[in-house]
Amino acid sequence: MSDRRRILVCDDEPQILRALKVILREAGFEAVLAETAEEALDRAAVHPPDGAIIDLVLPDGDGVEVCRQIRGWSQMPIIVLSAVGDEDAKVRALEAGADDYVTKPFGARELVARLEAALRRVQGPADEPRIAAEGLELDLAAHTVRRDGEEVHLTPIEFRLLETLARNRGRLMTHRALLIEVWGPEYADDVTVLRGHIANLRRKIEPSAGARGFSIICTDPGVGYRFAA
Repeated sequence: MSDRRRILVCDDEPQILRALKVILREAGFEAVLAETAEEALDRAAVHPPDGAIIDLVLPDGDGVEVCRQIRGWSQMPIIVLSAVGDEDAKVRALEAGADDYVTKPFGARELVARLEAALRRVQGPADEPRIAAEGLELDLAAHTVRRDGEEVHLTPIEFRLLETLARNRGRLMTHRALLIEVWGPEYADDVTVLRGHIANLRRKIEPSAGARGFSIICTDPGVGYRFAA
């Protein structure tokens, strides 16, 4: 029996299925193929995979609904793969439970990297005391942040925002999800507040981001943010 992690792949284009099967096999995964929403849900239920890559537009339904149904009973990572790149489609998928959204045509290495990041988020310990990335160290227990060894002073809201992003590292989180998690439901639509705090947070934790060409907090315009894995 194979010890490869099993990834459900649902797409109605045979060439995409073949390509993803090869990409995943070369990355050490086993692809479980489905061409319809019904097939995807059946295969996910009978032998739950470790993760899923779901097309947005399917011949018998909507990939968003597939995400919603899977998320009703499983926390497996779900990546939506679609030729539809508008903001509304991305937000719908993410709010239905998708962990990420990749637009066709896609790069194989990027897709695998995002899948690996989503799998790490699920498999990692929930009480992880420290998170480190690119010279930034976040100590969740002590509520401290250090940048290249120097302590960074954050406001309580900034720390909570950074903690939320870091705990979900690699996952694209919508504006609404972050606002509800950090500020509460009454702030669900106040994107201006979120953007202001993200800008302040970046100034404090990414002083040389421009020079490095790397950002710890990545932006998906009009959709949300992710903490770089």
